[in-house]
Amino acid sequence: MRELVELMVKSLVDEPEAARVNEVAGESIVVYEVSVAEDDLGKVIGKGGRIANAMRTIVKAAATKTERKATVEILS
Repeated sequence: MRELVELMVKSLVDEPEAARVNEVAGESIVVYEVSVAEDDLGKVIGKGGRIANAMRTIVKAAATKTERKATVEILS
């Protein structure tokens, strides 16, 4: 799942080498923390948060196979 988030983020940004995805596992949920270069932050969030919400939807759908909840958080 982490690789899926990395692939989505790195395909959106201009500086893919600066993109980092950290997986934080809790008891019932896995949080994928995304950090990118400051100039690429808007590209990952999108207008009105549409791209960020789309990434969250994809990750939640993919997480149903593992029977755990998952979400994406974008760090500034």
